[in-house]
Amino acid sequence: MIMDHGIADAGAMGEGALPGLRSRPLNRRAFLFGSAAGLAALGLAGCASDYMSLAEAEKLYGPVPNEKFPIPAVDVGKVNPKYFRKTVRYDSSEAPGTIIVDPSKYYVYRIEGEGNATRYGANVGRDGFRWSGEAYVGRKAEWPTWTPPKEMIARQPEAGKYARGMPGGLDNPLGARVLYLYQNGVYTLYTIYSTTDPETIGNGITSGCTGLLSQDMIDLYARTPVNTKVIVLPA
Repeated sequence: MIMDHGIADAGAMGEGALPGLRSRPLNRRAFLFGSAAGLAALGLAGCASDYMSLAEAEKLYGPVPNEKFPIPAVDVGKVNPKYFRKTVRYDSSEAPGTIIVDPSKYYVYRIEGEGNATRYGANVGRDGFRWSGEAYVGRKAEWPTWTPPKEMIARQPEAGKYARGMPGGLDNPLGARVLYLYQNGVYTLYTIYSTTDPETIGNGITSGCTGLLSQDMIDLYARTPVNTKVIVLPA
């Protein structure tokens, strides 16, 4: 277990913490929600004029067929429209490109400069698995291997079959892209990863990491070089 700025038993992702597994070959939902009682009711698109319409969201979150593992379209009806990707006003003294994670609001921001930011809806760590502080992107990977840490295997023995690593793919908990966060040259066990489960956005369900919809994560990943500064705010 690592204790740093509130990080607790986060586990490792890829060497990292489990954000969730799909129903094949393990039950993704069981991993994702753990002891959580369930999800809050999700809003429907079109409930507010300043949010993207369902038609617009379906285009933005459509299928991505040219990936190594083709990514299906997001069922946008399962996402509260306030979590759709959007350019917003966000006053910050941080340099353009800086990533700010706000777990209390379930958002990830990429600072664009001139008071603007790209805002992405996210899932975050559940109670007991949250942390805050400054880090940087130490490395990044496409369709990475996931290896459950021994602490996770102890809690969830069914994950033991992947003790030597789960290959990349749609069933892999890390999804299509992952940013590994470091502090002082040491992996923090915290990542920003991609998910194909729209129900998770806007919820605290992971073992310490932050997940974006795959289409959003591909966008963020492409614009985030190694050594990018990341700030995780207190929940």
